[in-house]
Amino acid sequence: MQTPTIQFGSSRVNQASEDTTKLPFTLQDLKAAIPEECFQPNVSKSLFYFFRDILIIGSLYAVAHYLDSWYFWPIFWLMQGTMFWALFVVGHDCGHQSFSKHKWLNDLIGHLSHTPILVPYHGWRISHRTHHKNTGNIDNDESWYPVSESQYKEMPLAQKIGRYYLFLLAYPVYLFKRSPNKEGSHFSPNSPLFKKSEKWDVITSTVLWIGMVGLLGFLTYQWGWMWLLKYYAAPYIVFVVWLDLVTFLHHTEPDIPWYRGDDWTFLKGAISSIDRNYGLVNHIHHDIGTHVAHHIFLNIPHYNLLKATEAIKPVMGEYYRKSEEPIWKALWRSCVSCHFVPDTGSKIYYTSNHH
Repeated sequence: MQTPTIQFGSSRVNQASEDTTKLPFTLQDLKAAIPEECFQPNVSKSLFYFFRDILIIGSLYAVAHYLDSWYFWPIFWLMQGTMFWALFVVGHDCGHQSFSKHKWLNDLIGHLSHTPILVPYHGWRISHRTHHKNTGNIDNDESWYPVSESQYKEMPLAQKIGRYYLFLLAYPVYLFKRSPNKEGSHFSPNSPLFKKSEKWDVITSTVLWIGMVGLLGFLTYQWGWMWLLKYYAAPYIVFVVWLDLVTFLHHTEPDIPWYRGDDWTFLKGAISSIDRNYGLVNHIHHDIGTHVAHHIFLNIPHYNLLKATEAIKPVMGEYYRKSEEPIWKALWRSCVSCHFVPDTGSKIYYTSNHH
C-alpha cells in the first residue's frame, strides 16, 4: 500500500514516517552538517545591516518630507513600514545574541532597533526566548499556538474576531495582554512572563519605551496629529501587519504538527515550522522567512541562515518544509483551515469549523 503524501506549496510531509515517535536524525546530526562559520557572528557584517536599515529609513523620511505629496505618502508608508520590520529583525538577532558575541553590544543595538518602533526590547526578548524553548508545545508555547476545539467553542465572539479576523493587527495587544488564555504584560517586571532576576532588564526597556511614546507625543504637540499619522502611525501599522503576517505564517499550516505532553521534544517542536518565500522582500527583511534553521539553532546570524538551511536539508529530508506558493494564497488557506486542534491526542494538527 502506498504511503500517503500531503503537499502544501512545495512542502512535502510523509505522514506515515512522521508518525513515528523518534526522529531519524538528532540535533547533533544537524549541527555536524552545518559549516562551523555559520555559527560565528561577524560584528562588521551585523553592524552593516543595522546601519543600512537606518540609512534607508532616514532617506525615506527625507524624500517624503521633501515631496510632501499625497501621491507619495501611501508608497512611503508601505516602504517605511517594511523597513521598520527589517529593523525589528536586526533587533531579533540581538535578542538571540547572534548579532555579536558581546552581550552589551547586542543589548545596545537591540534597544536602538526596537525602541523607535515601540517594542520593549528586553520584555520581548524574554517572552520570545520562551517561545523558542517551547515551539510546537500546545501547553507552553507563547506565540501563535492553537486553541483546542472546546476552547474555540467557548471563546467569546470578540476574542474570535480578534484572533481569526483582525490578527494582522494583534501585536500591540499581545505586548500588553500576552497571548489568548495567558495573561502578562511585556512592560511589567511583575508579569508572570519574567523571573525576579530579570526585573531591571524589563524596567529598562519599559522606561525607554515610555520615553519614545513621550517623544512622539511632544512632536505631535509641536506639529499636529496629521504629522503623527503621515510620519509614524501609518508606517507603524504596516510594520505590525508585517510582523503578525510573517510570525503567523511561520507556525500556522495545516500539515504542521503540534504536540502535547511527553511526545513533545525541543527538536520536534523546532522543525514544526515552515520556510516561506517573500520574493523581493526576502533580502530586505534579512531572510527571516528562512525560519526552520533559525528555530533549530538560535545562535546563527540571519546572514548565515540560507547557507545553514542548504546544509541541513539533506539530513532532514521530508521533515524539512518550505512553501513556494504566493504569500497571499498561503495566508488565505491557513486563515480558513487552521482554527483549532483536537482536545485529545499527543500529536495533533490544525482543523477548522468548516471541516
